Amino acid sequence: MLDQTVKTPCIGVCSTGIGDSVCRGCKRFSHEVIAWNSYTPEQKRIIDGRLSGFLSQCVRNKLRVSDRALLAWQLQIQNVRYVAHHDEYCQVFSLLQAGAGQIENTGDFGFEVDLPYRDLSLMALRDMIDSEYLLLSQAHYERYIAVPDLFTGLDE
Repeated sequence: MLDQTVKTPCIGVCSTGIGDSVCRGCKRFSHEVIAWNSYTPEQKRIIDGRLSGFLSQCVRNKLRVSDRALLAWQLQIQNVRYVAHHDEYCQVFSLLQAGAGQIENTGDFGFEVDLPYRDLSLMALRDMIDSEYLLLSQAHYERYIAVPDLFTGLDE
């Protein structure tokens, strides 16, 4: 993995230009979007690891991969672009992004939706996962990156 090249996670839906601290598209922090090209490969790997870890966590909370080989085969057959070094849960999300509306039987794709979410369409589930992924990234930013406003409440 140390020689693994990390490509930009940008998906062309950047919201940092309109003032968001965390991009709604790729979930990077605004300063990471701005400085991406100046980062070392190691810095890029660290950011990539945080993002894939957050996404995997959000996907795992909603479904289970039941057959990794079948999932890999479907990704190939369906010509879905995904990051090979990310785990199977990130890869399922790539599949959902590419064609959630076209999947009728999740078992045919190597995954099963957890019982509490089976009444949702796969498109709604995909959007729910993406929203939770953004919330997790925003919470991380607020907890570890954002500088607190030390002057809030001093006028009162």
